[in-house]
Amino acid sequence: MTSTTPDTSAGLDWAKQRGMGALAEKMGIEWVEFTVDRCVATMPVKGNTQPVGLLHGGAYVVLGESLGSMAANLFAGSGRLAVGIDINATHTRSATSGIVTGVCTPIHLGRSLTVHEIAVSDEQGRRCSTIRITNLIKDAPAR
Repeated sequence: MTSTTPDTSAGLDWAKQRGMGALAEKMGIEWVEFTVDRCVATMPVKGNTQPVGLLHGGAYVVLGESLGSMAANLFAGSGRLAVGIDINATHTRSATSGIVTGVCTPIHLGRSLTVHEIAVSDEQGRRCSTIRITNLIKDAPAR
């Protein structure tokens, strides 16, 4: 009997090799799983809070954009580049400690546009934020 579990090592290796950018690194975002169909990353609450101790709404968006943009670039493939053109977020709960986990899944994977939803949950599995990002896929600039 063969396993139906997808091999995520190639996508995860690609994401780690590409890097996530200086902002995401400063915020402590770490990749956990990375395929075209599902990307997962974690981020600590500590160091990413607003003055009253809640995870900053912008931190949720950085996690979401990091996941959605990287997923779109993996889908775009060699010689193509995905760039964000729209993002929105709805925050429904406030994380105050521990880590949050973002799970990114595609809503639409087209020739020139991708749309991803990122669900961010706390350590108890409660959804804290829902982010949707649209990326434009275009030819990568010549080097």
